[in-house]
Amino acid sequence: MATQEEDTTVKEPLDLIRLSLAERIYVKLRGDRELRGQLHAYDQHLNMILGDVEETITTVEIDDETYEEIIKTSKRHVQYLFVRGDGVILVSPPVRQ
Repeated sequence: MATQEEDTTVKEPLDLIRLSLAERIYVKLRGDRELRGQLHAYDQHLNMILGDVEETITTVEIDDETYEEIIKTSKRHVQYLFVRGDGVILVSPPVRQ
């Protein structure tokens, strides 16, 4: 039988993800996409199911006349989202005090 201390010990990278189940996490994806949502499930490939998700997409466009970079962000809210693990760059658990 596992003790409480063993349940909260981080020995492998996926242990940090396991400890974040049912909590809000931050996920950075390829293509300048960011997600913040509640982690419902994951697997060893970092495929994840997130709930109550806020997605932020950042795009950079070049002005044709001035050649200045124009940075645009768009946000959307999704009730549930399946995230394919091969697009994941970073996963940040909630801040623990």
